[in-house]
Amino acid sequence: MKKRICLHREASGRLWTLRLVMTVFCSWLITGLAGNAASTEYRAAGEMQGTFTVKLPVSFGTIYDRNGIPLVNAESRKYAVLSGNADQAERVMPFAADKKEFAEKAAEGVPFICELTENSSEIHDDVTVIDVPVRYDKEGTAEHIIGYIQDGHGVCGLELDYDEILRRDNGQTKVTFSVDGTGRAFSGEEAVVQYAPRSSQGVVTTIDAGIQKICEKASCSLKKGAVVVMNVNSGDILGLVSRPAYSLDDMESALSSEDSPLINHALCAYPVGSIFKLVTTAAAIETGNEDFAYECTGSIDVGTQHFSCHKKEGHGSLALDTALIGSCNPYFIALSERISALEMFETAARFGFGSEIGLSDSIFGRKGYLPDVQELMLPAEKGNFSFGQGKLTASPLQITRMTSAIANGGFLPEARLVIGETEDGSAENTVNFSTGKRVIQKETSDELRKMMIGVVYGGSNFKGKPEGVCAGAKTSTAQTGRYNENGEEYCHGWVTGFFPAHDPEFAVTVLAEDAGYGNDSAAPVFKEIAEGMREYARKSQQK
Repeated sequence: MKKRICLHREASGRLWTLRLVMTVFCSWLITGLAGNAASTEYRAAGEMQGTFTVKLPVSFGTIYDRNGIPLVNAESRKYAVLSGNADQAERVMPFAADKKEFAEKAAEGVPFICELTENSSEIHDDVTVIDVPVRYDKEGTAEHIIGYIQDGHGVCGLELDYDEILRRDNGQTKVTFSVDGTGRAFSGEEAVVQYAPRSSQGVVTTIDAGIQKICEKASCSLKKGAVVVMNVNSGDILGLVSRPAYSLDDMESALSSEDSPLINHALCAYPVGSIFKLVTTAAAIETGNEDFAYECTGSIDVGTQHFSCHKKEGHGSLALDTALIGSCNPYFIALSERISALEMFETAARFGFGSEIGLSDSIFGRKGYLPDVQELMLPAEKGNFSFGQGKLTASPLQITRMTSAIANGGFLPEARLVIGETEDGSAENTVNFSTGKRVIQKETSDELRKMMIGVVYGGSNFKGKPEGVCAGAKTSTAQTGRYNENGEEYCHGWVTGFFPAHDPEFAVTVLAEDAGYGNDSAAPVFKEIAEGMREYARKSQQK
């Protein structure tokens, strides 16, 4: 019995000893694991200690007008760079452009940026405020020329064609803070600002920013259409507008719009109507038919085709100049019968009809449609052609070149949009261009100019007559063959002209798409542009 008790006590002692050992071991293990966990946490926190960099919006190279005025990057926005300090955030919040977003970022307690309102001059000196260029202004200046950017690269227009130059330098300002293990900036330590390279490098265009704005304002009345302004001697495009406009800051709306605002109407081809009578007139003069006289009775028949005059009772006896002023279709149909199909075709081709006009790699005026000689051998086709109807189409850019040739003494200029590349906003001519070639004799252009001046001042009730500057012009109302639900035909309103009348410098073309009579829809826009440019030139001379 005593032996069993002793064995039991011995076993109990061994069990107690084993339990003690296990308890000590588990305690040691738990303590070690906890220590390792703490060590890992501290190590991770230690790795977080160092720097935290805040990046501001990226800016790119600049597209300039001919005088070095930025067409992009013209405005800027102010951004505050905050350390995450609560007191600092409280002082800046009243000036935040988006207060909800500001509050969310400030709650995190780490460095961040915020856009400021315009009234932010009262912010304390301990807040870093940086100006960042805004790529596109709210007015959308010259958007159909400039194009737009997506994912940091140009998608169309000059943004696409000069993408490599405009995106050559990474224009991004960076601000670096020293931070602790939780990502919070150390108080008392100044942030290091690495400013972006100045975005002065870029491209210089032929556009004159002042003239461009005049054209944009004057063309607001056009639901659809275009305006082109050209220097008649150099072919430099000084202003180019397409309607409807779109906002470069809201491309989603532009892409979904039924009006297709992304289309550049200045470069598209349309029926041109009576402004083509200038070409028929040139062909008549150069073939010795300038003395042709005709009695308009209100209509004319060409084979089985009947053509009516817009003046039902007819114009009566007409000479070439009075026929152009009165825009008499029967006269020009009869005149075309005295000119061969080949001569008609070649005169139009020399004026640039049927030819594409390249302005940059992706910007070009459509060639339109110029009927060939075989088509013009058909009397009715030739009759339509004589006053700009039938199959003939052309772009506002082509029409402006034609008018430039009439205004400058007979040379068709090469249209130009880009002068060259730049490092600072000024540029030498680095884009090849030609001063143009003679397409009509000087005597012919002189006669045409006189007739166009007669249109403006010859009692034809021209609604585009500008005040303060003399001009020459011709209007059109071009049939389209399309009709509305009431059976009324859509017609394009046109006007093309030049000024000053006796020493021409500028050619202007206005297209009012589907807007009816050119004298009603397009001529008033021409008037506003001519008057605006006269005032712009006067102010420029006073500076």
